Amino acid sequence: MKRSKTMEFGVGLFMLAGIVGLIFLGLRVSGLSLASSSETFHLDANFSNIGGLKPRSRVTMAGVTVGRVESIDLDTDWFDARVTLRLDKDLEGQLSEDTTAAILTSGLLGEQYIGLSVGGAPEVLEDGDTIRDTQSALVLEELIQQFVSNMASN
Repeated sequence: MKRSKTMEFGVGLFMLAGIVGLIFLGLRVSGLSLASSSETFHLDANFSNIGGLKPRSRVTMAGVTVGRVESIDLDTDWFDARVTLRLDKDLEGQLSEDTTAAILTSGLLGEQYIGLSVGGAPEVLEDGDTIRDTQSALVLEELIQQFVSNMASN
């Protein structure tokens, strides 16, 4: 009798550890975290086409994640997509005014994210500024449509 209770306790402990491990793995894969976010600052960027970019997508520099996409809204003045970026606080005052933001894709059909490339201007971007030089997403469907149109006209 005593042996089966310790066995049940051990199995229960093992199951609990497995559930905690799955929750941790799910949070890491989704990019979410239970920890409070560190200090950040915000930049905006306008794109004519964001493709499949979503809130919480990565923002990278040289392949290193330096932030996340906080929100995506329609800019009713220019009818572009306004993307708000939440970047690590240690980058504030380090990004030059001519920094470029491009929507990139991981692999051929992977997730889309924003890649930042720093320019060489002496002026820097501060919290709330807008990145002026942007490159929209490359949409595979549009490329296929152009290819088919060109083949049909030839």
